[in-house]
Amino acid sequence: MAAAEQKKSYQVIKNFRGLDTKANRTAIDENEFSWIENAQPIGFGNIKIVAGPDAVLNSTNVAVTFANTATYMSNANIGLNDYVVSFENDGSAEYYNIQTKTKGTIATAGTFSNVGVTITQWKNERILILDPNKGLYSWDGTDLLNIGSVGVIALTNKGSGYTAAPLVTITAPNQTNGIQATASTSLTPGANTVGSIFLTNAGTGYTSTPTVTLTSTDGNGSGATAVAGLLTFATGTVTITITDGGAGYTSAPTISITGGGGSGANATAIISGNTVIEVVMTNPGSGYSNIANLVVTATGTNTKPVVLQATINNTPNTSIATFSGRAWIAQGRTVFYSAAGSYSDYTSVSAGAVTLTDSTLHGNIQYLLTANDFLYIFGDDSINVFSNVQVQTNGTTLFTNTNVSASIGSKRPNAIFPYFRSVLFLNDYGIYALVGSTTSKISDSLDGIFPFIDFTKPVYGGQVLLNNILCVAFNFYYTGYGPYTQASGASPYNGYIQAVFFEKKWFITNQGNTINYITSVPVGGKVTIYGLTNGKNLNQFYSNVSANITSYVQTSLLPMGDPIRTKQALKFGVEATGAAGSPINVTVDSEYGSSPIYTLIDQAIWVNNSGLTVQWQNNSTNIVAWIFTAGYYLYKSDAQQWGKYLGLTVKSQAPAFTYNTLEFEHELRTRF
Repeated sequence: MAAAEQKKSYQVIKNFRGLDTKANRTAIDENEFSWIENAQPIGFGNIKIVAGPDAVLNSTNVAVTFANTATYMSNANIGLNDYVVSFENDGSAEYYNIQTKTKGTIATAGTFSNVGVTITQWKNERILILDPNKGLYSWDGTDLLNIGSVGVIALTNKGSGYTAAPLVTITAPNQTNGIQATASTSLTPGANTVGSIFLTNAGTGYTSTPTVTLTSTDGNGSGATAVAGLLTFATGTVTITITDGGAGYTSAPTISITGGGGSGANATAIISGNTVIEVVMTNPGSGYSNIANLVVTATGTNTKPVVLQATINNTPNTSIATFSGRAWIAQGRTVFYSAAGSYSDYTSVSAGAVTLTDSTLHGNIQYLLTANDFLYIFGDDSINVFSNVQVQTNGTTLFTNTNVSASIGSKRPNAIFPYFRSVLFLNDYGIYALVGSTTSKISDSLDGIFPFIDFTKPVYGGQVLLNNILCVAFNFYYTGYGPYTQASGASPYNGYIQAVFFEKKWFITNQGNTINYITSVPVGGKVTIYGLTNGKNLNQFYSNVSANITSYVQTSLLPMGDPIRTKQALKFGVEATGAAGSPINVTVDSEYGSSPIYTLIDQAIWVNNSGLTVQWQNNSTNIVAWIFTAGYYLYKSDAQQWGKYLGLTVKSQAPAFTYNTLEFEHELRTRF
């Protein structure tokens, strides 16, 4: 009696989920993927191949290449124009105007530090540029200006005989198109002297201390004088504070500053009631580094000498943000904030600074981010938020400071950004979403990838619209393995990839293994990503829908409903739409390895009785392939593979098509 035919079993994968590298390929869900690259698992029966990158062209159709290698990349909107800006390793900076397709220079070599520069947007009129050592700048699309603002104005003589508040004149900025600083005065009630002087505009573009002149407006009064201090946020500068104002001074003592390894620092003492009440740094100097041999002396007649304390600012600036109509600057553990409505005034009554003393902040502030009506202050392992900024009746500013994470933060500032009502951030062990005061890890499925990220290289992130879905993409240098490097003896990948997230799913894209800097740019209502190849060549991600792009879809190893029984693979199939008959390469995998590569193409082939392919010829005797053009393709083949678990690895270089179904036919064999 003939043996009964072994029953054939089938497995269909159609409810596509995302990447899962947390568990072994045999242990992940049957609808998940052990690797999925350049293929977006949108939903049921729908994996779309993503578009590739395009070289960005200027107005004469020449590829845009920046002159030097970038160390920081971001974007800006000034007026009606969107910019990609590149700060480079020689201290220069360049821009690309997306609307006009023109490249230009923001700053020449040596203007900025080689690394550590960061920017923020002020309204849509300019960007504010924070250099870690050289201080604060602004760029309005045309002029780069130092800020270089008037830090303080102090009266050195109140004068006498005034019947009206005198006019304050401040000399013009040193830089062309700098903003003129202005101030006003008031008289002392019941006296004919100048009582106060108020800074009304701190100005910009001052590279040296301006001269201040007070002039009577009605011909009455004289003698009032004042000096101005210069504010830059540069390091290597000197600040002097008063420990004891002394006594018996009939005139202001002369301040002398020597040593310290720098030069140029000058200060003016202000007295009142025979006591020194203020020291104005008319020039904070530059290049100071050695506090041990910095000497500050005050020379003048007194009955008790003033005691002064000098400090050198050697703490680099780390981050800048705009929030609640102000600019906020992080330096060490301190956040400075400008006066209400100003980005250059840091000394008026509504300006100020706050130093975080909480034990939750280990080290210094890493990044400032504005989102969701909060200013987020990221430390390496903590997050605080500032909110509810209010100006009091006396002009001072109050706001709340709340710690929302005492154990998780990030030192990867270029991978921190808002996404819907949350803030996403990448650190060295995961990707997290901060929603309100709750921080949740969203990258469990990437746990197999994180050990292979090279954090010595740039790590960036941003939003992007893919297939009309708002996604996020994190760009990093990956040294691990993928389905393309799993052969015995193969080397790791060693290149840049992007981990893309949407709707609780992850997948991988590869837009060029040397694209190391990226930035999100909202252009015409669509969020796009621009990146730099080798730090110089400008590309737009996910924009070239017609160019071939290599994609990989690697399923889990499926137990096929019975992990005990061995399975013999008989056939497999891959359903696709829009593939235009393009070939795909498939291996059938098991826990023991992979089959030889099956190269499949959905086209008509004639085979003669000897099993040889008979070629088709057209009227010109040219060999042609007869390809089905209905839009639906079923790639199928017999299979040679066995194991307790079976899966597929599918590779294609065709653009713009959709995988609909992955299918198996197999027979159950022996147990154990």
